[in-house]
Amino acid sequence: MIRDDIKAATITAMKAGEKDRTAALRQISAKIKDRDIEERTATSPITDDDVLVTSVLQKMAKQRRESIEMYGAGGREELVAVERAELAVIEEFLPQTMSEADTAAAIEAIKAETGASTMKDMGTVMAELKARHGAVLDGKLASSLVKAALS
Repeated sequence: MIRDDIKAATITAMKAGEKDRTAALRQISAKIKDRDIEERTATSPITDDDVLVTSVLQKMAKQRRESIEMYGAGGREELVAVERAELAVIEEFLPQTMSEADTAAAIEAIKAETGASTMKDMGTVMAELKARHGAVLDGKLASSLVKAALS
């Protein structure tokens, strides 16, 4: 279970004296607990799959990538290094994202199944793509490939 993996990694990092890694792992745990609290009123605590599907880790990774871009543009290399280190820890727990070729193949399959042919069908294709491959899908890449396939 991903929660157990994160907890074990935190303990290992603490024992090894890796303060930055420990801090990043604690941030991950805190975000997951925050999500549990949000979901508590509606349903039971979220599962591993839900952690990935609801993008807790993906959101954290996206935030780090955006921060890296902004800090890099601002010339703050020390902050870029911190964000990259946190991103590396977060990515350890994310599944491998689909390659561009796999994403394109999935889009073509969905287009064939749904009969999508125009940009009006983009929402249908994206919804089905997210439903099938949400945890391993790069949304930005998928969006650009769907646009290219439907135009």
